[in-house]
Amino acid sequence: MFSTQFLDIPPLKHADGTVVLPGSKSISNRILLLAALSQGTTLVHDLLDSDDTQVMLTALTQLGCRIVRSSSGTGSTVEITGLGDAKSQQSVLSAKLYMGNAGTAMRPLTAALALLAGGATEFELSGVPRMHERPIGDLVDGLRQLGCQIEYLGQDGYPPLKIKAPKPFRLNEAIKVRGDVSSQFLTALLLALPLVATQDVVIEVIGELISKPYIEITLNLLARFGIKVQRDDWQKFTIPAGSRYRSPGSIHVEADASSASYFIALGAISTATTGFDDTNKAGFSGIRIEGVGANSIQGDIRFVEAAMAMGAIVNSGPNHLEISQGAWPLKAVDLDCNHIPDAAMTLAVMALYADGTTTLRNIASWRVKETDRIVAMATELRKLGATVVEGADFISITPPKTTSDWSTAAIHTYDDHRVAMCFSLAAFNPAGLPIRILDPKCVAKTFPDYFEALFSVAQSATLDIPVITVDGPSASGKGSLASQLAQKLGYNYLDSGALYRVTAFAALQQGLSLEAKDEDAIAELARSLVGKLHLRFEADTIWLNGDDVSHDIRSEAGGMHASQVSVLPLVRQALVTLQHRFRALPGLVADGRDMGTVIFPDATLKVFLTATAEKRALRRHKQLISKGFSAILSTLRADLEARDERDSSRSVAPLKPAQEALLLDNSDLSIEESVDQTLDWWQGKQCF
Repeated sequence: MFSTQFLDIPPLKHADGTVVLPGSKSISNRILLLAALSQGTTLVHDLLDSDDTQVMLTALTQLGCRIVRSSSGTGSTVEITGLGDAKSQQSVLSAKLYMGNAGTAMRPLTAALALLAGGATEFELSGVPRMHERPIGDLVDGLRQLGCQIEYLGQDGYPPLKIKAPKPFRLNEAIKVRGDVSSQFLTALLLALPLVATQDVVIEVIGELISKPYIEITLNLLARFGIKVQRDDWQKFTIPAGSRYRSPGSIHVEADASSASYFIALGAISTATTGFDDTNKAGFSGIRIEGVGANSIQGDIRFVEAAMAMGAIVNSGPNHLEISQGAWPLKAVDLDCNHIPDAAMTLAVMALYADGTTTLRNIASWRVKETDRIVAMATELRKLGATVVEGADFISITPPKTTSDWSTAAIHTYDDHRVAMCFSLAAFNPAGLPIRILDPKCVAKTFPDYFEALFSVAQSATLDIPVITVDGPSASGKGSLASQLAQKLGYNYLDSGALYRVTAFAALQQGLSLEAKDEDAIAELARSLVGKLHLRFEADTIWLNGDDVSHDIRSEAGGMHASQVSVLPLVRQALVTLQHRFRALPGLVADGRDMGTVIFPDATLKVFLTATAEKRALRRHKQLISKGFSAILSTLRADLEARDERDSSRSVAPLKPAQEALLLDNSDLSIEESVDQTLDWWQGKQCF
């Protein structure tokens, strides 16, 4: 997951490949609560691992559930031992539960705890400031009709809440709840009321019920746990007397259809590269989504219909979708989006690529989500050059008239995961402009690895992928500077010197000599480092075939072995080619001695880092001593000065600043100060 302050996405050109989606947030949190309310143990497969599910799991643990977690492919497997029936809950201790910004946890837990509370038990539920702005009054009113005692600890109608033991339950009259603000209120009642169904319990919906597909998910899952709810149209729901939660024993979480919308849109707005990606099925060039198909129980799967109305070509299988570009530009549409409220946000960005004005209607629920999504989408779309009209329950988007009318933008995400994911698709703009996503880590709410998934299938022109080079003499601190820059920006990191060291290390492991007689074999080995041998740089750690080889290759012997292989022309050629492969989305920070002069002469920013020989010798001395190696300071300084002379006078790629490099003498600077200076230079070159 990208946890940087911002993420710059270069202009994107094409996309093809396969994406495996994480589990559905809506299904995950419903299943967790149902498993917790059931007797016995439930094994939940492919559970979404996200902020919202972590909030629910933490709360259930506080309430006494036994939860055992393990990794399972793209999601988690969780074993939940339930709390049992309502009677056993009289001894549950009081608890203060923090719900973050997870509506799918706050609303259902409020209802369940209001029915479970007993004796002197009290529960408090709170969340982030935005959660305290999200209405819950209609749910509380419904629960109070039943006899539940719930107090507002802040503003009436909004969290935080205090829940006390209920009065005797009043089950003879129907519980009335509004349906036109959020379907989560009705879902919360449906999930919790079987706890007290000693007789038929009736819920009546006042007004139009929005987001009906989410209620269908709730009813489907309740049936899986033994609760057969009777539905009369969408206005009356009856939980039969004697209803009891029965664990299915094992249950799988379907992949998230809302998350699928971004990749359905991606297939609709992008063309595939020439040929077929080897992760796709033979004969198909486009985006393949695995984990969800047309038979999904989630209402947001109907986003497929909207995308097809705009021109996308979509084929579906039992558990997959295949999407490719059809009509271009996309067709403008006028749609009632009540049935796909979350996924409809993706249509707003697709509208940027349409042939006229697109209007999305019946989306009043956007205003009470993680942010006021109508305002948020309108504000950010205008930044890009769109003309936007917003109303109480609709938004109309007219795309920029010409390529020159497009603008780049730093997209404010409002701590809203869907805003961040939607606007990443604006990087396909015809003007070839980059897009900055502020606070990209907000996608952790439902899809922590969203940007990694996007970059795995999207392609950008090589020259559009930004590169920062950090060159300098030995012990100048260029590795520390470059690795920290990469972390700050979310970019890939290349330690070019380590490539030679790793190549020598791997060659010796395979019994090769580091001499000309084995040059061909060593060069072939070098070409396989990233692929077959799985070389990767992770901050200051270097991994090869799953092993941490950092200490081995950074030893003095490792440096001597690197010098031996670096003089072999075929090896050097292979490693130059390999270094170019590190230039990948969203960008690269590369350090070495010829990064800005030879390897990446077109780099956006070139830094030449240096320090006096005395300072560098002191740094090297401390480094060696800390690792348990003996060292003499005067000898180290003499060695560094001699190496500087060799490096600067060698015939191939001599050590020198690139013509346009910015010089940074860090003799008296901390690494943090060097990083800050370089980031300032980088920001000065950006268009945001």
